[in-house]
Amino acid sequence: MQALLLSWAAAGATRNALTKAMIEALEVFAPWDVNEQRAIGQILGALDDKVELNRRMNETLVAMARALFKSWFVDLGLVSNGIPVGWRWESLLREAQLVSGGTLKTDIVEYWNGTIVWASAKDVSQCSDPFLLSTERTITERGLLESATRLIPKFSTVVVARGATTGRFCLLGRDMAMNQTCYALHSAKGRPFWLADAFAHLVDELVHAAHGSVFDTITTRTLESASVLVAPDEIMDEFEAKVASIYHRILINCEQSRSLSEIRDLLLPKLISGELRVAEAERLVAEVAA
Repeated sequence: MQALLLSWAAAGATRNALTKAMIEALEVFAPWDVNEQRAIGQILGALDDKVELNRRMNETLVAMARALFKSWFVDLGLVSNGIPVGWRWESLLREAQLVSGGTLKTDIVEYWNGTIVWASAKDVSQCSDPFLLSTERTITERGLLESATRLIPKFSTVVVARGATTGRFCLLGRDMAMNQTCYALHSAKGRPFWLADAFAHLVDELVHAAHGSVFDTITTRTLESASVLVAPDEIMDEFEAKVASIYHRILINCEQSRSLSEIRDLLLPKLISGELRVAEAERLVAEVAA
C-alpha cells in the first residue's frame, strides 16, 4: 500500500501530506475469515521470529569475536605492562589494502541494473547485519569497466568515509563494487576477520579524528595514522582460525534471514489472494526454517 499512499500524499499539495480522511478511506484486500487471517499471521510471524532469533544469535557471536580480540590484542599490554617479544605496533594500512570506490554516470543506462552488487553509503549505514549481502542498486560489467569503481573481495571491511553516517561499517558477504563515499579494507595477509575486529576496536578513534570539518570525513591520512598491535604470524593465524568459524556462522545466519525475508514478502500477497493455501505455506515455512 505504500506506493498508493505516496501518490495520495503528493496529489494537490505543496508538500506531501496524508490526512486522517485519506487513511480512513484506505481499503485493504484480506481474507474474510478471521481464522484464516490469524493463520496467515502465524505463518508470517514464524518467519519473523526466526529472523529475529538469527539477529540475536549474531549479536552474541559478534560480541564473542570482539571479546576474543580484546583479550588477545588489547588487554595483553595492560596486564603485562608491555607487549611480548616479537609483537609490534604497525600502521593499519600495513595490514590492509585500502580500496576506494567510484560513482557511475546515472544517464548511461547500460551501466545499471546488471548482476554486480554496488554498495553506497546508504547501503552500508543501513545494514543491520554484520554482513552486507544485497544493495539498492546493481551495475553491469560495462559499468564496472568504464568507471572508477572496482570489484571488492568478499570479507573486506567497508566503512562510510564521509557524511552524517561516517564510521558505519560492515563486512561484505559477497564480492561487490561500491561508490566513492566508502572505503574498503581488504586484508593484505589473508586475515579478514582479525582485520574486521581490529577496525571495530579503532573506529571510534577514527571517527573522532574525522570531526572538525564541515563534513565528517575519514581520509587516507586518518587511516594511515591508526596503529594496530600485531603478533608473530603463527599467533595471528591461530586467532584468525578461531574467529573465522564464528564469522562463517554469522554469515550463514545472515543468508538464512535474507532468504526468510524474501519468502515472507513472496507469501503475503499469495496468501491474501488465496493463490496459496495456508497448509501449503506452513509446509514451505517448516522446510525453510528448519
